Amino acid sequence: MIKHGIDQDALIGTLSAATAKQGEAVRKAVSEATLKALQGRELTLAHIKQVLNTVAQAASAGVAGNPLGAAELESLLGKAVAGMDGALEQAVQANRRALQQMLDQGASLQEQQLKKALADTEKMEDALFASLRKAAEASGTALEGPWNAVQKSMQSQGSATGTQAAAAVEQLMQSARQNLRDGRALGLRTSQAMLDSYATLVSGVLIGMSEALQQGKAAPEPIRPKKK
Repeated sequence: MIKHGIDQDALIGTLSAATAKQGEAVRKAVSEATLKALQGRELTLAHIKQVLNTVAQAASAGVAGNPLGAAELESLLGKAVAGMDGALEQAVQANRRALQQMLDQGASLQEQQLKKALADTEKMEDALFASLRKAAEASGTALEGPWNAVQKSMQSQGSATGTQAAAAVEQLMQSARQNLRDGRALGLRTSQAMLDSYATLVSGVLIGMSEALQQGKAAPEPIRPKKK
């Protein structure tokens, strides 16, 4: 079944047949499926939530059909979640780069579209956690233990998505303040058409990032939180 650009049957099959030693292959398969689906339409928060819910449910169904023991299932489930987190981290980077492009052209983060885009970036980790909770609730008792362990681990350690989002917001706010000090935001005007096309711009940035990785080019460095 294809839903939100995701071949659920293929993903379920991959996790159902995976061995305990194939955790990295599972992470990669889930990450690629998630990323491909995110690229399929405009990168809005609503679309991201749909993709995450579909992937999480497919991953849960696949792991539930795997005959491995509870410890191995927990490991596979953790790798699947890591794959989702990795793909969503790239979406955060794409949002950050697109917002930076807008700021460089004189846009203000107080513009309605960009203010919402910044807020949505901060909500991506919550969207990830929500999709995991929803999948766990629907999985039944068989996966209750593995799901609880995976969710507890991620919530205590935090996600790559959340770390990247916090650093991105900090950098963008600093850039916006610098623009104001330089008078750049007041001296330039961003067209409404450009603001309205923000989600499309982010999708294009995400596709460009993925193509660069596939061609072996240097990937953009994720933002590192500043040490306090």
